[in-house]
Amino acid sequence: MLKYIIAGISLTVCAAAFVYFGFYHTGKTVVGCMSENCHAGIEYPSKNHEIPCEQCHGGDPKAADKTVAHADMLGGRNPGDPSVWDKTCGQCHQYQLERVSRTLMYTATGMIKNSQQAWDDYKGKLYSTHGADGFDAEGNPQKRPSVAELEELSGELYRKFCAACHVGYDKLEGYRAHHSSGCSACHFNHSVEGTYKGGDKSIHGKGPYPEKHEISALPSNDVCLTCHNRSGRIALSYEGFYDGNNSLVPTKDGYPGPDLIDGVRNVRHMQADIHFDFGMECIDCHTSADMMGDGYMYENMYMQIETACEDCHGTEKELPKTQKVTKENSRPVRESQNYAFRVNYGDEMVLTSKGRMYSNVRKENGKYYLYTKREGKRIEIKTVKGKDNHGVYGHDRMECYTCHSNTVVQCYGCHTSYDKSEKMTDLIKGEDTFGSFSEKEDFRTLFPFPLGVNQRGRISPVTPGCQTFLTVMDEKGEMVMDDYVFNYRGEKNFKFAPFYSHNTGKKAVSCETCHGKLAFAGYGQGLVSVSKKNINSAYLCDKCDKPLDSLYSIKGGKQDVISDVVRDHSRILNNNELASMVRANQCIVCHEKGEGRIYGKKFSYDSVLSDPVHKPLLR
Repeated sequence: MLKYIIAGISLTVCAAAFVYFGFYHTGKTVVGCMSENCHAGIEYPSKNHEIPCEQCHGGDPKAADKTVAHADMLGGRNPGDPSVWDKTCGQCHQYQLERVSRTLMYTATGMIKNSQQAWDDYKGKLYSTHGADGFDAEGNPQKRPSVAELEELSGELYRKFCAACHVGYDKLEGYRAHHSSGCSACHFNHSVEGTYKGGDKSIHGKGPYPEKHEISALPSNDVCLTCHNRSGRIALSYEGFYDGNNSLVPTKDGYPGPDLIDGVRNVRHMQADIHFDFGMECIDCHTSADMMGDGYMYENMYMQIETACEDCHGTEKELPKTQKVTKENSRPVRESQNYAFRVNYGDEMVLTSKGRMYSNVRKENGKYYLYTKREGKRIEIKTVKGKDNHGVYGHDRMECYTCHSNTVVQCYGCHTSYDKSEKMTDLIKGEDTFGSFSEKEDFRTLFPFPLGVNQRGRISPVTPGCQTFLTVMDEKGEMVMDDYVFNYRGEKNFKFAPFYSHNTGKKAVSCETCHGKLAFAGYGQGLVSVSKKNINSAYLCDKCDKPLDSLYSIKGGKQDVISDVVRDHSRILNNNELASMVRANQCIVCHEKGEGRIYGKKFSYDSVLSDPVHKPLLR
């Protein structure tokens, strides 16, 4: 009897019989997972995973009977499922498992917390999808119970609606929306129909399976789209798509389209993000720490994300920060082993907003370049240091995407019905329970978009964040609540949230447009009355007499706040900020471009407009 070490796994080899790559040989008979009568032709997951099938899947490869062979399989068809990932993927990838089990992509703590703030009276208790413990970035121990214990309406909403896109759940229905759970959610691509298209004839054309039995070390945009096509819809916006929720109304040659997506939605074309136009995928901006986490437990996604526009493009005063690779086992060196190019010892890499090195952005001969991870395409990055348009006084608090967003998806008037007489599947508890949700919206816009102050204290776009009207049907199917508007901070205010639409344009919104359209200031669209010192929107809520798309209105010369921003440290613009925003029009009417000689420093309107040049113009 001999013992070999293959790919880090100990195998015992006997003269009479041995297991090797899914085959079990005994004399002239060949049985096992990849034998002719079973999964012949199935792909090896990768070159690094040419190992016995049972090493990942469990089961009994010696059994000739399918039922016996599959009896003890780990995770059923998906060994990456969180219920078994410590016994499968985690056996070799413990570092990655410890990170992903605490990442917000799995715990969804921020999503649950924000739902509590929008739907219930949030009392400061944080939950996780299946329960989790660890440490926050300051080293404080964290223990978060499962959302199954959150019996308020927000908890049930998450379990029955939101959890379907969570990486801990197998979502095996919906066109272009199939994804597996756990590690497999990102690392196994699914076809648009969710059927297998590989070389294994026993399951070819069947579902629910990944498109092929192949691990994708670098998740494609289609993987991101399976989840990020709802709510903010950033995977759609990035590639230049938007959905109209028009229930298959024909748009081209009598057919639905030009594209179709989960939820019976037509997907139409618009301007894509400039980064997409340059050939960049989601993974080319976002680091592995953005998606898989860094091992710490965060409350909100903005705390976990380490990618920012300034990292690569710099600011008006500074170029991007860099650091040289001084260790041969540095993260950029290790991660680039799966890329189409390599990071080497001594390379000067650009730093993220958290001070870590990007693994695909580096400085070469005084210039900055991004390399696409899958194709290795080299893209020169333009920096903004010393550019007048980026040095306008007072704009140092602006997020880059505030000016450079082509569109921002805004869904107004979300009407949610909760029927206690009907059952709906609780995806976390794994059972059907009474209480069924359904929803519809009043209207959706893309441009212009209101501004507010985000979690970083910077001015950014804001979009409706659970702007919900709730209708409740009791156990007998009778209405007991009709289009109820939730309280927030003690008042029935509509809720907005800071948002980056991932639809960045090369050309910024013009000064005249941003400062001249009151929708950007938060006063809504479709102004119908400016007489008697009144400013209001045409999109009025017929249940509460408030504009749906406004943060404020003006009645009798007095401003009334009718909405709020529901994220930590976020808020609406205050009166001084609004006054500055509107007052700038006195200069913009003649000086539309952000010239440094005019807008490069603070000045007094009163003194400037009373000088010999301007005073005659104002008579």
